Amino acid sequence: MKHNYAKVIVKGSPISKSNFKLFNVNGRAILPYNSGKYHDRYALYEEEIAYETRSQNPGIVLSEALIAVLKVYYKSRKRHPDTNNITKSIFDGIEKSGLIVNDAQIRRIIIEEFYDEENPRFELELFCESIYSMEYNIVRKESVDNPIEYSPPPNRKKDITSIAKKTENPCSENKLYCEMCGKLIKKEHSISANKGKTIICKTCFKKLF
Repeated sequence: MKHNYAKVIVKGSPISKSNFKLFNVNGRAILPYNSGKYHDRYALYEEEIAYETRSQNPGIVLSEALIAVLKVYYKSRKRHPDTNNITKSIFDGIEKSGLIVNDAQIRRIIIEEFYDEENPRFELELFCESIYSMEYNIVRKESVDNPIEYSPPPNRKKDITSIAKKTENPCSENKLYCEMCGKLIKKEHSISANKGKTIICKTCFKKLF
């Protein structure tokens, strides 16, 4: 029997793959799996998604183009990953489960962000395009809600030029400065994140965990 719909619910605070990548001195991305440390959380989360997906959808394989509706429920309004980055984490686990053949099958997607302090989770529905189509509209509210305001993360507020001045060292392509403490560091003593855009020293990195 060919299936054209599947739903997956995974409890727990969703996490982003990008938050668990490290980069070596050559700029190569590393995703730890068995270091015994904090960064192993992503690998375990991916395995959990795969397990729950298969348990909730036994014997189902969706091989055609799909429409996805993803609802992400965070525990906190203030501290949570970028929702746009969550999809990669989730679909890696879904693909690993065998429910879908490849995450490239997702041709249309709607993502909604919610908050549930007692029951953080994500709920994903997958619809085969040969059977279903997507319709949506945006309407103006009759009464205006209080806006949810955003501000830049603390690490982006620091300008690298001002940090360089504080350390009395000119900023150049050959010099690296920790974006937390502002100190000049050697390449072999640095750790990069956010696709190499963020550089921190190993001392500050250890203080994060």
